[in-house]
Amino acid sequence: MPNHSEVTSGVASGANAHYSPRLCNEDLAPTRDQNWSWYNIFSFWMSDVHSMGGYVVAASFFTLGLASWQVLLCLLVGICIVQLCANLVAKPSQMAGVPYAVISRQAFGVFGANIPAVIRGLIAFAWYGIQTYLAANALMLVLLKFFPSLSGMTQSSWLGLSQLGWCCFGVMWFLQAMVFWHGMSAIKRFIDVAGPAVYVVMVALAGWIVYKTGFDGISFTLASKQLSTGEQTWQMITATALVVSYFSGPLLNFGDFSRYGKSMGEIRRGNRWGLPFNFLLFSIVTVVIVSGTQSLFGRMITDPIETVSMVGNDVAVAIGLLTMIIATIGINIVANFVSPAFDFSNCSPQKISFRTGGMIAAVGSVLLTPWNLFQSPELIHYTLDVLGSFIGPLFGILVADFYLIKRSKVYVDDLFDDTPKGRYWYRGGFNPKAIAALLPSVGICLVISFIPSLHAVANFSWFIGVALGAGCYRWLARADREVSVGTYRQEVAVQKD
Repeated sequence: MPNHSEVTSGVASGANAHYSPRLCNEDLAPTRDQNWSWYNIFSFWMSDVHSMGGYVVAASFFTLGLASWQVLLCLLVGICIVQLCANLVAKPSQMAGVPYAVISRQAFGVFGANIPAVIRGLIAFAWYGIQTYLAANALMLVLLKFFPSLSGMTQSSWLGLSQLGWCCFGVMWFLQAMVFWHGMSAIKRFIDVAGPAVYVVMVALAGWIVYKTGFDGISFTLASKQLSTGEQTWQMITATALVVSYFSGPLLNFGDFSRYGKSMGEIRRGNRWGLPFNFLLFSIVTVVIVSGTQSLFGRMITDPIETVSMVGNDVAVAIGLLTMIIATIGINIVANFVSPAFDFSNCSPQKISFRTGGMIAAVGSVLLTPWNLFQSPELIHYTLDVLGSFIGPLFGILVADFYLIKRSKVYVDDLFDDTPKGRYWYRGGFNPKAIAALLPSVGICLVISFIPSLHAVANFSWFIGVALGAGCYRWLARADREVSVGTYRQEVAVQKD
């Protein structure tokens, strides 16, 4: 049974008619369907890890000039930090049964929460478009492999994308929209299949590589750099930080999924298997494949699509690429579709439903022409830095507010109360202290990201943002922690482990 049984009376009865329509709709209201087990959470992380981006990131760490045990130690430490942070983010949403956009009303105010919601939504749908383009590119490779005559459709382009590229992008866009349109139950079933399917292909590809090269052709040190002890230490710290930064988006979004968890015990178990165990196994399989390509083809190939396309058997190529497509759809839905759907719905609950919010993100992803963004590595680099610059402070403020200021309590009814009597009304529905903590924290991180001489420090923008956001907010809101909680009329959602 869920371990959040003590909730406000309105939530317990399922009646939310007294909630303000300016703050609530069916999708944002506390869910009564908390039926996700540890395996569903495990599958969620599998979909996040088993992506083309995750493959490239894991493979790149083995080119830093570090020994294999050093790289694996970095991966393990980094992913354990992600696991700890995921547990912290999960708790308030699981207790109250609400997504991140709603739980952030605790810190930012019932209307101020639109600030982090819009920030996160805009970042998410930009990456939604990029991931859709990557999946479309894989689909185009499949089509050209079996139907070479289609190559004529790649000669001309419009807005930076060929005719065949537009067709493939449209197909992928439609398929993702169809999965999303059927709701969270369909998304849950999809990610339960997508993650394991990629493992089958990855293990098969690794087996093929070993068969072709033999075990002698596999090396866990893929670079010949000679580093000093100080350089090795710095590279290890940097690699650890990059692991956390890579997962910073799904990490902040995790409350959108942990709200469906049966209990925090189930969520912690799913995080444990889905992050440290799963990520290390995936990394080992990845380095076997990447190392094997160096022996087999004379150069290291970090693009999984290119590696799969070089397998001699056409059927194997088709199956492999289609599975990569499924994996990309999986991560795109969980990381970049669901979250902006909740975020945009939070801005105007009665006019924007969960589905409408998701479609806003989907349409916006096309208008951004993400293939042009992806063609500029420098722009992608700055986008990643900006991502950490915003997400770090938002994470820090959320954690500091819930654990240090609110003492791990959620007054659920007040999350949907737009009157001055509400606990999260603050000043006109906005909490000036949270906003005052967010602005300088983001500003400092952005300055670090865009100053070339601070490029090495920019890799730690997420950590810097977390420290600044949490520290500033804890100091500004220090007096609020002393306010007695007994003067409010409602019961409070509490966690019972």
